[in-house]
Amino acid sequence: MTSQVPARAHGGRAPHRPPERGSAQALSVRLFSAGQAAAELMTVYLGLQLGLYPALAKGPATAPELAARARIAPRYAREWLEQQAVAGIVTVNDCAAAPDSRRYTLPPGHAEALTDPGSPFSIAPLVVLPIGGLASVMPQLIDAYRTGRGVPYASYVTALKGAQGDLNRSVFEHFLPGWIAQTMPDVHAALKAGGARIADVACGSGWSSIALARAYPGARVDGVDLDPGCVADAQRNIAHAGMAGRVTVAARDAADHGRSGQYQLVCVFDALHDMAQPVRVLRACRELLAPGAALLLMEPNVGDRFTVPAPDTERFQYAVSVLHCLPIGMAGQPSAATGTVMRPDRLCAYAAEAGLRARALPVRHAFHRLYRLTASGA
Repeated sequence: MTSQVPARAHGGRAPHRPPERGSAQALSVRLFSAGQAAAELMTVYLGLQLGLYPALAKGPATAPELAARARIAPRYAREWLEQQAVAGIVTVNDCAAAPDSRRYTLPPGHAEALTDPGSPFSIAPLVVLPIGGLASVMPQLIDAYRTGRGVPYASYVTALKGAQGDLNRSVFEHFLPGWIAQTMPDVHAALKAGGARIADVACGSGWSSIALARAYPGARVDGVDLDPGCVADAQRNIAHAGMAGRVTVAARDAADHGRSGQYQLVCVFDALHDMAQPVRVLRACRELLAPGAALLLMEPNVGDRFTVPAPDTERFQYAVSVLHCLPIGMAGQPSAATGTVMRPDRLCAYAAEAGLRARALPVRHAFHRLYRLTASGA
């Protein structure tokens, strides 16, 4: 497979000057690099799906040894290991050795990032996100862009749903309890006192519910989500974490919860921007709040206004919005059509329409912002 890209990209004679910004050559070089990265991402996805990284994490291996551990064909094992080595993901002891005698090692840090879902540096879900999920709905996305319709959440395959939940898992486990304690001391004290209830709206795979239950052993956590598949995943994760007695999840709308005014904390994590009717959801959450209680939102950390060029994190948020969040939000009509890039002023406008006051919390994170919402009359 060949393509016409600048000689510089193929290792040929480099031009005397770097390509002029805005030129065809500059964009060609940039997209070649993006294509190379995309192809390498697919090889990582292959390693994850075949269990090659856990197998290699057990210890250094030759291609035949890895093939035996992972139960794959030896010739494929050799090609994959060589590619991973030239990409800098694994190391090799002796390049000059016979191909099947070379021994490959997955460095401990790389093993952590690729095989430990609880690590704050876990990256495997981000690999699964575009390849295992987004790519599968491309025909539907093309149709949606032509017709103005959306793409239902159910159309995105199970791999994407799991990747979404796992992507934020380390945030919930490592940061969320501390953020609440530091920025919402009154809520933290109420939850520590015992007998409190927490509602986790759009709980997904349940990792946020589990983290909240661990942080506040005296509280009960009620998770709700519209997607039965996510609820089933959450129930399995909750049972595995030993939290089945204190955390419940159900496939229902927050407005149908039936526990108005009973919650000291209501949470919506990384989900409001996906919803067709965010104001309706916020109103339902407001009804769940006990007197003096608070609603906690986690939303993407994007700039206060549209600017070009944007930081890499906002470039990522926009790409996810084009491929996932906006189409999901437009699947239900009428739709606010928010998209991933929900800037603070828009969030505050939604809150005000729902009878809530929103305040950004002093939390520093590359991808997330936290907001505290309280009833306007409180």
